[in-house]
Amino acid sequence: MAPKRQCAAMTTIMTKRIYEAPASSDGARVLVDRLWPRGVSRDAAQLTDWLRDIAPSNELRELFHSKPELWDEFCERYARELDAHPQALKPLKDLVAKAPVTLLYASREEAHNNAVALKNYLEGRQSEEGGSPAADGRRE
Repeated sequence: MAPKRQCAAMTTIMTKRIYEAPASSDGARVLVDRLWPRGVSRDAAQLTDWLRDIAPSNELRELFHSKPELWDEFCERYARELDAHPQALKPLKDLVAKAPVTLLYASREEAHNNAVALKNYLEGRQSEEGGSPAADGRRE
């Protein structure tokens, strides 16, 4: 009898505005913005980590801020930036391998921001590597 194949564990990656109250269901709370959000204290944020090195470059961030209609281009260019710096992703990948992770962002735009782009990037890479992509964990 052949040994049973084990399925890769499903990882939950969620996104959430940092201005929303922390919840126990957040798991590891990781701020993925390059700049600290206005009006949020470090104590109130209850962060597991602040990974500013995986945020989009200032040039890309400013381009998207001025032209939000370029969402698809933003995602493609951001993915290229992430591909060019895999070492910056290691701390986040280590967290994702252990438990649920909530990617925190300051943007008012819930559907189109760097945390959503990063979540999509990670889930795409996870499926390419044979893991199961997580269900959409974005909170409304």
